[in-house]
Amino acid sequence: MIHELRIYTLWPGKVPEFLKLAEERAVKIRGNNYGKMEGYWFSEFGTLNQVLHLWSYDDLNARAEARAGLGQNAEWRTEYVAHVQPLIRRQEIRLMHPRLPLKAPSGSGNIYEYRYYKTRIGKAATFVDAISGAMPVRERHSQNVCLWHTEAENPNEVSHLWVYDDLAHRTKARAAAGADPDWQAFLGTGGPLLEEMQNMLLLPAPFSPLK
Repeated sequence: MIHELRIYTLWPGKVPEFLKLAEERAVKIRGNNYGKMEGYWFSEFGTLNQVLHLWSYDDLNARAEARAGLGQNAEWRTEYVAHVQPLIRRQEIRLMHPRLPLKAPSGSGNIYEYRYYKTRIGKAATFVDAISGAMPVRERHSQNVCLWHTEAENPNEVSHLWVYDDLAHRTKARAAAGADPDWQAFLGTGGPLLEEMQNMLLLPAPFSPLK
């Protein structure tokens, strides 16, 4: 299994127009015929005017075949791509191996936090093992959606997605985790493996499978 996270930075003010085109055209044309859509979000804090969408494929070959097939879909090119391209300022992708199964939360109206860490060179696998082992401790306080080790562009990156009811829930959960001695023990061993830590707070689009 491979996951692809696509991150689009749009021109200011273009997120509503982009999401409308995605819902009314992209979802109907593409469906899950060219990879499975796992989630679709837009940024709420930090870098604004960003849209993120997560897709799953059986492997890298399946992704290549799906992308090639999608590129040959005339309706996709003319009815969707031609209209959204002028809205996009920058595109990035992450190809990621899920190291824990993706778990959809129950209910809707959630907020999501995507955290991505640059590990010291050669330490990503060690950090993945460490945080995987500590995940039951961290999930005492809030649900993890998925944990990944990046294949490209940065092989020293580990990322994880969290879900909260709202910002107050996030604040409470992170405070509780910070006071948990078992989680503190993990931070004492896992923290020195890291060089950089960044995050994004995301809201799901109305048509996102992860609500």
